[in-house]
Amino acid sequence: MSTRPEILFPLFSDLTGLDGIGPKTAQNFENLAVFKPRDLLFTLPHAVIDRQPRSSIQDVTPPTTVTVEVTVGEHTPNKVKGRPYRVTVTDAQTSFQLVYFHVRGDYLNKLLPTGQRRIVSGKIELFDGIGQMVHPDHVLKVGEADTLPEFEPVYPLTAGVTLKTIFKASRDLLRNLVKLDEWIDPGLIAREKWPSWDSALRSAHSPQSLDDISIESRARTRLAYDELLAHQLTLALARAKQRRAKGRPSIATGALQGPVLAELPYKPTGAQSRAIAEIADDLAGDHRMNRLLQGDVGSGKTLVALMALLTVVEAGGQGVMMAPTEILARQHLEGLQPLAEAAGVVLEILTGRDKSAERAAKLDALAKGDIHILVGTHAVFQKDVHFHDLRLAVIDEQHRFGVAQRMELGAKGQTVDVLVMTATPIPRSLALAQYGDMDVSILDEKPPGRTPVQTALVSTERMDQVIDRLRSAIAEGRQAYWVCPLVEESEVSDMTAAEDRFKRLRAALGEGVVGLVHGQMPPREKDAAMARFVAGETKVLVATTVIEVGVNVPNASIMVIERAEFFGLAQLHQLRGRVGRGSTASTCLLLYQSPLSETGRRRLDILRETEDGFRISEEDLAMRGAGDVIGTAQSGLPRFRIADLERQTHLLALAQTDARKLLHDDPKLETDRGKAARTLLWLMEQDKAIRLISVG
Repeated sequence: MSTRPEILFPLFSDLTGLDGIGPKTAQNFENLAVFKPRDLLFTLPHAVIDRQPRSSIQDVTPPTTVTVEVTVGEHTPNKVKGRPYRVTVTDAQTSFQLVYFHVRGDYLNKLLPTGQRRIVSGKIELFDGIGQMVHPDHVLKVGEADTLPEFEPVYPLTAGVTLKTIFKASRDLLRNLVKLDEWIDPGLIAREKWPSWDSALRSAHSPQSLDDISIESRARTRLAYDELLAHQLTLALARAKQRRAKGRPSIATGALQGPVLAELPYKPTGAQSRAIAEIADDLAGDHRMNRLLQGDVGSGKTLVALMALLTVVEAGGQGVMMAPTEILARQHLEGLQPLAEAAGVVLEILTGRDKSAERAAKLDALAKGDIHILVGTHAVFQKDVHFHDLRLAVIDEQHRFGVAQRMELGAKGQTVDVLVMTATPIPRSLALAQYGDMDVSILDEKPPGRTPVQTALVSTERMDQVIDRLRSAIAEGRQAYWVCPLVEESEVSDMTAAEDRFKRLRAALGEGVVGLVHGQMPPREKDAAMARFVAGETKVLVATTVIEVGVNVPNASIMVIERAEFFGLAQLHQLRGRVGRGSTASTCLLLYQSPLSETGRRRLDILRETEDGFRISEEDLAMRGAGDVIGTAQSGLPRFRIADLERQTHLLALAQTDARKLLHDDPKLETDRGKAARTLLWLMEQDKAIRLISVG
């Protein structure tokens, strides 16, 4: 079924088919992201005006909106240009004035004939003790009273689209709204007491009180759930397709893992052991693995990844570990080398820097199967790279690799299992929204031997003291990072900030002591500056945020973050994670410029209170919103019209379970509920998902 069901045609037709919308207005609606009737249906009111009839304006406290029946009295036209036109009216208890500017008298005489009864509704205000209603919102004949809703919905507006226009068009749409078969599990509907889809929409568009426009109202919760369910169904279909892709079981024998575990100076944490077991189960199964390994800075992801790689080598295959930069690839190599040697496993690195003869020899060994584990950068994607039997790809730092690249890598072997590692703790709701097609393992314990990092807030006015402290720390043989602020959105100004700070520190601490890295440097220079710092030749590294991901220098025990109030919480947490990797007590100094805003202060306080990346990420989400937390540009986050990711996490988790269960029971969506779910996917424009439903 690859065509849209006929029952939905009216919702995907032209906007001009709706009451009161011509071609010009339809164009104006585009500014509200409303292109067809369906979009208008999901544009819900954000406020409500109480228009319940009162007997007199004396029943309310001005300034406020009031609706009363009046007798029209004397007209006082505007004799002087620019002065208002006034009409005196009397309700059951008192008189007041309707005030108009720039309106023709003949029009007002027709609208408000003296001696007649009318219903007026608008904002009443007091001027010199006299009630005035300037340009009433509504003037109706008594017989038309029922056309005015007692509670009028207020919609988002844009130039050329008035409240009346939206109200009229949405009422036309709701009048002709079709009933659709139910796609939500009947047990869930009964438990939550949710209305049907069409009732929920009618009720959301006709709020009867402030409670009805709250996100917690039953109608809105149900509509939000529909969006989340469609989204999770799409991810579940992608996951099911992935799982239908036959995998090759790689069964661990322990022959290589045993010696490595024996070599470790500590026992893996409970979280590490759990993740290793989950991955081993996936690898032993006959479906392809597609798993996300999420762990905070320093939670020991590398060991888990190595155990997974050793599993496929034990089964006679090869593994590859991908890193976004050469520095990180080399770091993985250094971390894994001694452990691989303990197991007698051949580990090699491939980057863009390999010279032709050296490269040819590596490629030859790889194709023959003499290299068991390859560590590399994007260079691994090149056409001439062939594996003997690639079984597992481990990808470090998810957001640097797109889905397309994950698939490209999968094509390098017959049935490559994929393990993605990220050091960015992602709030559960966003992890569900972004990686719902993957299974997730979480490392939420720190391995023994990690020293806690002391975090302190210091005003920039005390910069000289900070530099003095740095001088004595260097004398004791310690190293430090100094991260410069994000000045503006432009890399050039970030670079200037870094260069200025570098000059000042070099003048204070001496030549050859301070190094510099920033995003504008050629990669070779950047790598060389990093290498000097890693080797301990330079003692202080001045950097922009390029060092945020993965750099490991155990001797660096001081992190200075300048103008910390400019950074996001998650980013500050990532930067702080660069220290505390050795045995020395480590410090992170957050330099801020006073006065701090309330949010700035709260953000820095949270960081001072906790080192738990997951708690920090939840706080970050609460403070900044979903789009910002993972950076909207690369977030891949769906845009929901009704659902709110920050406040409806529980619904998202529910939708995920429900979607997976539905597909488990009805993989081709052929039952009555399955067919209704297909309609939902069309309604929510999840065309991708519809293409994924298997045709046999």
